[in-house]
Amino acid sequence: MSIDRIRTTHVGSLPRTPELLDANLKRSTGEIGEQEFFQILQSSVDDVIKRQVDLGIDILNEGEYGHVTSGAVDFGAWWNYSFTRLGGLTMTDTDRWANQEAVRSTPGNIKLTSFSDRRDRELFRGAYEDPASGIFTGRASVGNPEFTGPITYIGQEETQTDVDLLKNGMNAAGAKDGFVAALSPGSAARLTNKFYETDEEVVAACADALSQEYKIITDAGLTVQLDAPDLAEAWDQINPEPSVKDYLDWIGTRIDAINSAVKGLPKEQTRLHICWGSWHGPHVTDIPFGDIIGEILRAEVGGFSFEGASPRHAHEWRVWEENKLPEGSVIYPGVVSHSINAVEHPRLVADRIVQFAKLVGPENVVASTDCGLGGRLHSQIAWAKLDSLVEGARIATKELF
Repeated sequence: MSIDRIRTTHVGSLPRTPELLDANLKRSTGEIGEQEFFQILQSSVDDVIKRQVDLGIDILNEGEYGHVTSGAVDFGAWWNYSFTRLGGLTMTDTDRWANQEAVRSTPGNIKLTSFSDRRDRELFRGAYEDPASGIFTGRASVGNPEFTGPITYIGQEETQTDVDLLKNGMNAAGAKDGFVAALSPGSAARLTNKFYETDEEVVAACADALSQEYKIITDAGLTVQLDAPDLAEAWDQINPEPSVKDYLDWIGTRIDAINSAVKGLPKEQTRLHICWGSWHGPHVTDIPFGDIIGEILRAEVGGFSFEGASPRHAHEWRVWEENKLPEGSVIYPGVVSHSINAVEHPRLVADRIVQFAKLVGPENVVASTDCGLGGRLHSQIAWAKLDSLVEGARIATKELF
């Protein structure tokens, strides 16, 4: 909580350095060994943590540098990292979301379609297909696994490495509070299922498996952030547009899975992140926050992270006029956006913080970003946004405390 000042954090992904990307690529091709790679990785983590401390970020992480994927890629690991941590998967050459046959949903039976079939893309197809439009649609097409057997958790060692990387860097920089981003059960369940009978069974199995990851993180004294963009983003990935009731039923299954996965963990060490997708696009088909917030607030977590600066969602601070924050929880509103290159002025950042503070109390506001900044913005812009976030929090603190 922000007891005597507005504290700051971010959502997770930070720009990877050229040295780390080069080492990642060389590791994938066998040009360097594991020991050399992890020396470079720890050095990179130490640097990114120190940079956050120097800026004044209060609750920091390792930039998701530990979520390693193959090649010189600075985007997409938030989901792909889980492929080596879940058992019951069989790798394919097929991208789950690219160029698949259009999938249609029916009332009471929601199915997610490919990115190319999203409703936002249908409305702005010319813009999406024009390289000069400036729309950034995400990662390159890569092969994804399928669920072909019972889902188990086999990532204990890798998660412990994430924890060790972060804690080593925090100790070196004198940082006190840290978090590790982890995939939510519903996000993990978006892989193609060829084993379980129902969607509900897949989501529940992912919750059982990933609960082990969450416990490793919280047992280390760190906060676990459950990345659940599926709770809001998936609305645009359903064709035709479903009823709000059907969608709430669908995300309700995922909220139940989150509650099962975090049961027994210290509530204050859990936070839930939702967003409307990482791509730079119009987003006119996003579901309003007000339509889903009642279901979101059923999650038994200590904090709620959400977009509050995106041009499509910055007005939705109003949902807190009509929805009460659960007792013992805080909000992590985004006050700088990952979807625009303009760096928010600290005064604007402060105004956004103050607006939220008036509605839920300043002690219940931790200033954050809309989503991860790594891979979506140039490194200079990403760090400038974090600097503006911290400065805005200082301005707001003077007015609120």
